[in-house]
Amino acid sequence: MNSTDRTPADLLRSALATDPGRPLVTFYDDATGERVELSVATFANWVAKTANLLQGDLSAGPGDRLSLHLPAHWQSAVWLLACASVGVEADVAGDPAAADVVVSGPDALEAARACKGERVALALRPLGGRFPAAPEGFADYAVEVPSQGDRFVPFAPVDPDETALSVGGTSLSAAEVVERARADAQALGLGPGSRVLSGLAYDTWEGLSSGLYAPLASGGSVVLVRNIGELSAESLAKRVESERVTHTRGA
Repeated sequence: MNSTDRTPADLLRSALATDPGRPLVTFYDDATGERVELSVATFANWVAKTANLLQGDLSAGPGDRLSLHLPAHWQSAVWLLACASVGVEADVAGDPAAADVVVSGPDALEAARACKGERVALALRPLGGRFPAAPEGFADYAVEVPSQGDRFVPFAPVDPDETALSVGGTSLSAAEVVERARADAQALGLGPGSRVLSGLAYDTWEGLSSGLYAPLASGGSVVLVRNIGELSAESLAKRVESERVTHTRGA
C-alpha cells in the first residue's frame, strides 16, 4: 500500500490502482450457506454507489454521525468504507438517537427507529436481496443503491484528523484507523497476498481490523465468516485449504 495513505478510502484507492482484479472480501454465512466473493474493483464499485447514496440522497457529510447496526458482513464493510469516503463518522452499534443517519440490519430495526434523521435498512439476504416490503420509516438499501453512480467524488475533502470511527467506546480519526490497521497487520505478519479468515464480530476494533482494515492496509484480503460456530472443525479446515487462508482470527 502507499505510505502516504491517511484514510481508509485512500487504502482502497491504492488497492484499486495496484490490482483491481484480485479478491478483497470473500464472505460466508454458515447459517444460510451463502458465499460472495468481491474483487477490489467490485468492492470499490459498491463503496462508490453507497457513498453517493450517503452524500446525495441522505445528505450526509463531514461532521455527521452514522449509527451502524450490522453484523460482520460484506455489506457492513462497504458501509464502513463509504463513510470513510464521505467523511462521515461510522459509530458502530452507536446510539441511533444521537445519530444523523442510522443503518440497520433486520434484527435492530426497532432500536434504529430512535434516529430522527435518515434511516436505511438492509435485509442482508443472499446476493444483496431486498426486503419483500421495506420496513416502515426506512429506505431499503437494496432498492436505493443500484441506481447510484459508479464513481464518487466527495463534495468536501475528507480530513484525516477528524473522527472517522467509533467502536467499543473508542473514537479514532481516519489517520488513526490507518495507523492502527498497519500496526495490526505488521503484528500479524500480513503482507501482499495474505489471506485472513476472520470469524470475529464487527463490534470491536479487533473484529473490524481483522475482518477489514488490517488486510486492506497490507495488500491482503479477508475471508469474512458469519455464524462460524455452525462449522465443524473438519469443514473449517477444508475452507482454510480451499480459500488459501494464511492467517485465522476468531476461528
